[in-house]
Amino acid sequence: MIKNKKEPPISDHYFSSSPQSEANYGLVRAKFFGRSFEFITASSVFSKRRIDTGTQLLIESMILPEEGSVLDIGCGYGAVGITAATLNAKLQVYLTDVNARAVDLAKKNVERNRVFNAHTRHGYLYEPVKDLKFDCILSNPPVSAGMETVKAIITGAPKIMRSNAVFEMVIRSKIGAKLFPTLFTETFGNYTVTARGSGFRVLTGKNSKN
Repeated sequence: MIKNKKEPPISDHYFSSSPQSEANYGLVRAKFFGRSFEFITASSVFSKRRIDTGTQLLIESMILPEEGSVLDIGCGYGAVGITAATLNAKLQVYLTDVNARAVDLAKKNVERNRVFNAHTRHGYLYEPVKDLKFDCILSNPPVSAGMETVKAIITGAPKIMRSNAVFEMVIRSKIGAKLFPTLFTETFGNYTVTARGSGFRVLTGKNSKN
């Protein structure tokens, strides 16, 4: 694999739709639930050098349905969605991201890890999957994109969730300590903290409005 030394410009963030910098590739290896994974990564995609702490907490604590469909929104190079699809072959898992480079990497990583029940789509927030309904939505949100984007991920979720579907989001405990619980309560009626660790927590809400 060719590694380019040129670094991306500061403005070329991981939430850019079409990163313009040359791709500086890498490879991350990880093990979850006794299974080994390999993920091709690249510059201008979130957490290129390792599985970040928040993503790891979300993966290790995610509550998956026995069957049905799962959405990994803001998938990056695909660690969360690919792990979910690997753990349960009965699920159909969709991985979406606004970053075209991230979606391309996620597609490559689906193939690299020999996952047959995962699908990648490119687009902003829920637009790529507006034709679908989900039993579970997983999110490590792009906080650097701004709180309005994160708010839209939370408040827009019920539109594509089946009745009793769950929404699981990992956040930094010190960021939005009051805002996120308020948004979850307003959107889902209530929420639970299903995991904590290393300055992060996973908030889970259930859709009971449909």
